[in-house]
Amino acid sequence: MNVELLHLCDSLFPVGSFAYSDGLETVAAHCRLDEWIDVVLDESLGRAEGPAVWRAWQACQARDWEMLAALDDEVIALKPAASARRSSQAMGVRLLTTWRVLHPDPRLDHLLARVKTPSLPVAFGAACSCAKIDRRAAVEAFAYTRLAATISAAMRLMPIGQTDAHALLARTLARVPPIVDAIADRDAAPESFAPAMDIAAMSQQYLHSRLFRS
Repeated sequence: MNVELLHLCDSLFPVGSFAYSDGLETVAAHCRLDEWIDVVLDESLGRAEGPAVWRAWQACQARDWEMLAALDDEVIALKPAASARRSSQAMGVRLLTTWRVLHPDPRLDHLLARVKTPSLPVAFGAACSCAKIDRRAAVEAFAYTRLAATISAAMRLMPIGQTDAHALLARTLARVPPIVDAIADRDAAPESFAPAMDIAAMSQQYLHSRLFRS
């Protein structure tokens, strides 16, 4: 068991994810949480952010800073909502700058010199690579952190108790291994087609009252 991975995935690790719902706040009154979290897993993690973690891990191993920069540009470009772009970059910067203090590594210095505001999946993949965390475990761990953050947001927004919320999280986590298998088999660039999530994220700013930044 890699204790550094446990530390990186701890909800107390200061990346600020508690401040974001990724659009869930917009649809809290109309969307079934189980349907929403399936979209998060299948479309956001399975097609976009998961492949980004997978490729960032390898690029950091190869010290290919140009590839990392191009990957980061693509990840940000795939997010139509400005708030989603800002939140990913804010969390990515927090993750890497904090991790670099705890576990100094010249590769992280190179990455931050080349990419000033790395997106969260690129930052997570690079941190895992430097920490000698297995490539597949890095993607699985990233999926866990994002799904757990969605459930945490739902518990603050919706009439759902802790037991039901964690039962849903457990059900969704059971689907993670085949999703990661597909990411590894494809070894493809990130792609995105999640219009419902994009519209929800872009509509967040128009809510009368908000609990989350995005």
